[in-house]
Amino acid sequence: MTDIKARLQHDLQQCRDGLLWKLDGLGEYDLRRPVTPTGTNLLGLVKHVGGIVSGYLGEVLGRPVGDPPPWFADDPDEPNVDMWARPDETSEAVIDFYHNAWAHAAATVEALDLDTTGTVPWWPAEHGEVTLHQMIVLIIRETNRHTGHADIIRELIDGTAGLRPDFDGLPEGDGTWWADYRDRLEQAAHQAAGRPD
Repeated sequence: MTDIKARLQHDLQQCRDGLLWKLDGLGEYDLRRPVTPTGTNLLGLVKHVGGIVSGYLGEVLGRPVGDPPPWFADDPDEPNVDMWARPDETSEAVIDFYHNAWAHAAATVEALDLDTTGTVPWWPAEHGEVTLHQMIVLIIRETNRHTGHADIIRELIDGTAGLRPDFDGLPEGDGTWWADYRDRLEQAAHQAAGRPD
């Protein structure tokens, strides 16, 4: 694949698929429950990524989403509202928003040249103009970052780990092998810190 735009679209698709895979098979509680001290949760990550995609591959390039969700308001009634789903926000609605954001982004990438410029209204003015190419790279970076968060959260919820359903990228090993591996890492950490085992 030599076409840069096609390569970037391929990478974007892998990013979005990887994040959504982390939600497969979970009930409402596990989709929403905060797993870290800062409240990171799976559905919130999907909601957040949908929002940044809508912004950077929509509004920034003069192609805002047609019907933005209420949490896009300038003065949201909840802090950090894009990082979690309220009880009245269904998981289906959040996932649909995510799909729609990506469809809108794909249409933007298809319609514009990679050197098309825009401005990021929430960045300081001195940052100046950005290009579609830069925004695609930013979205790939951000989506992969949050997919990494989701990977850890999912592993903590039910042990599911890996890159995607058909390739986990992990060494083969049963529960005993992984427990022994983790113990070896713990011992190595103690030794490096000069602590007794």
